[in-house]
Amino acid sequence: MSGHRQPLPPAAIEALQQASTATITTQLLKRGFRNTFLAGLTATRPDMRMIGYAFTLRYVPMREDLDLVDIDNTTSAQRIAVESVGPDDVLVIDARGDVGAATLGNILAERMLRRGAAGIVTDGAMRDTSAFREIDLPTYVRATHQTQSTARHHPADLNVPIGCAGVLVMPGDVVVGDADGVVVIPRAVAEEVAFAARDQELKEQFVLEKIRAGSSIIGVYPPDAETLAEYEGRKGRD
Repeated sequence: MSGHRQPLPPAAIEALQQASTATITTQLLKRGFRNTFLAGLTATRPDMRMIGYAFTLRYVPMREDLDLVDIDNTTSAQRIAVESVGPDDVLVIDARGDVGAATLGNILAERMLRRGAAGIVTDGAMRDTSAFREIDLPTYVRATHQTQSTARHHPADLNVPIGCAGVLVMPGDVVVGDADGVVVIPRAVAEEVAFAARDQELKEQFVLEKIRAGSSIIGVYPPDAETLAEYEGRKGRD
């Protein structure tokens, strides 16, 4: 188990499986966290959900005395990250939003999949994104670029606080992804957010059913006391 994280209880993970990133973002906003959604990223596998713990990699701009075309697997922070991620880790890459070169490619992704990683997130580009669509590893990227990382990026640090897509990511944060994108949950509030988000999803499904049946949004969205009582009554019968 990676030492940078505290696993959530299974019940909290199950609750997160039932909550969209939109709902999770709403619950974080209610708790004062206003910047948690990583905007501008695209899922290579929108059919897969991602839940895991942030394992961070920070890139800095390349400089010719630091970066070589021939990468040393024993000293490159990028390659060390690939061989260090553990089960349920999400590799979150700070590429400074620079899409002028890739941050990694499909072969490294395959290795992380075999190590049990839960996903990859980068605010930069990936090589071989067509191949990522065939890998059973949720991956979120800003763009495709076929030039290797050393043209623009130098891997500097592992498991330090980073900014990814303008959002602070701390090692061990809970990272959730769906077809719409990625949200980062501070670990200290992750459990309560998980259960609150699941409850919101159930309530909103009830509201949606009423809207589909012809109800006005008045008193229904948001639900007033009467609608909430109706919801609680039906929930008690389920």
